[in-house]
Amino acid sequence: MRIVGIDPGLRVTGYACVELRPGATDPTLVEAGVIRLRADEPVAARLRALHEELGALLDELRPGRVAVEEVFAHVKHVRTAIVMGHGRGVVLLAAQLRDLPIDEFAPAEVKKSLTGQGAASKGQMQRAVMHQFGLRTLPEPPDVADAIAIAACSARRHRDAADAGPAAAMTVRRGRRLR
Repeated sequence: MRIVGIDPGLRVTGYACVELRPGATDPTLVEAGVIRLRADEPVAARLRALHEELGALLDELRPGRVAVEEVFAHVKHVRTAIVMGHGRGVVLLAAQLRDLPIDEFAPAEVKKSLTGQGAASKGQMQRAVMHQFGLRTLPEPPDVADAIAIAACSARRHRDAADAGPAAAMTVRRGRRLR
């Protein structure tokens, strides 16, 4: 199973493709990078460029699903949440146009799945990704590490659901675990 994780933004969008092979404990990294958008362009033009670039990327990598973070809003950074929402909309649309299932994760869940703590810093995430995927250097910019972490979180969720049996797998397809 191939999963593309996306860390959406309107200046830099991180992406990563991981593959989880049958019987494997952990996913392997296939490719990771960023889509850079021109900050001097109007928002609408950046959204179009993101849609085109992301669509081409999904067509090339041919994942079985897409994973993205849920919108996180903090009173000090409301504008960031709004901008991220625009980018997320493009990600969701690109995946839906290709009939790809979508996994959405809270940022704290992604951080906890890689570092063991839901409030990990950007630097901690970069080091955890570097270590877990055997990279020689820190993934730069941090958006790449975040995208790798999002894809890995999705792969691990589906691996665990497959190990748990059909009832758990059905729950995951809806994007949420039953408590």
